[in-house]
Amino acid sequence: MNINIIVCVKQVPASSKTQVDPETGLLMRSGAESRMNPYDLFAIETALQLKQRYGGQVTALTMGPPQAEAVIREAFALGADDGVLATDRRFAGADVLATSYTLSQAINRLGAFDLILCGKQTTDGDTAQVGSELAERLGIPSAANVSSVRMENGRAAVTYEINEYVFDTRITLPCLICVDKDICTPRLPSYVRRQASAGLRVHTLTLDDMPDKDPSHYGLDGSPTQVKRIFPPEIEVIHEVWRESPSETAGRLTSVLADLGIV
Repeated sequence: MNINIIVCVKQVPASSKTQVDPETGLLMRSGAESRMNPYDLFAIETALQLKQRYGGQVTALTMGPPQAEAVIREAFALGADDGVLATDRRFAGADVLATSYTLSQAINRLGAFDLILCGKQTTDGDTAQVGSELAERLGIPSAANVSSVRMENGRAAVTYEINEYVFDTRITLPCLICVDKDICTPRLPSYVRRQASAGLRVHTLTLDDMPDKDPSHYGLDGSPTQVKRIFPPEIEVIHEVWRESPSETAGRLTSVLADLGIV
């Protein structure tokens, strides 16, 4: 069997010290160092292993500003066959609902698929909601926290975990699966593959390409939740130098740790 797989990936800040726009409360991504969301690497590796086992094609899909093309290029270097970037200023500021809607419209634009793979969550939002919401938008079954997946008679046989419980189930295709980090070990990008894929085209979709072209359904306008205030955590570092005997230093350290509730 051949499986047409779509992997949703995202470009996220490479550092926790990303600046925040004081007016909009949104992360200032322009000019900030970025990388592929680490959890998405497990989704891509899972897709590539399924393709190797059953045949088919792997398409990487992302939503973001034009510079997010870099994560599609990284997906190419890992082994993805095709890549799509949904980018439009009218997509900016989307919450999880507007994001899932935009991705669902892009997938509807792409056409038939068998399986959608997502990482467990992203490191910038940490909501772990977009995958399940995307499945609802598309009207397909889904599973999260998946640690194993294989194909059986046109269905996905998955193992997933909830708290300390482990479940096995079968899901009819097409479906969406959010994979956990224990599912596999991601491969490193191949230099040979990177060079060979340099000429591959990253397909771009804007609002005008979507089946639904109503701008009120996207970005800030299409987001029912609004960020009132967001700020980076304050980091206070206090240095003390103790010049005492070992026994006095040990006693003092024990007292400080006790005051902090550590011991």
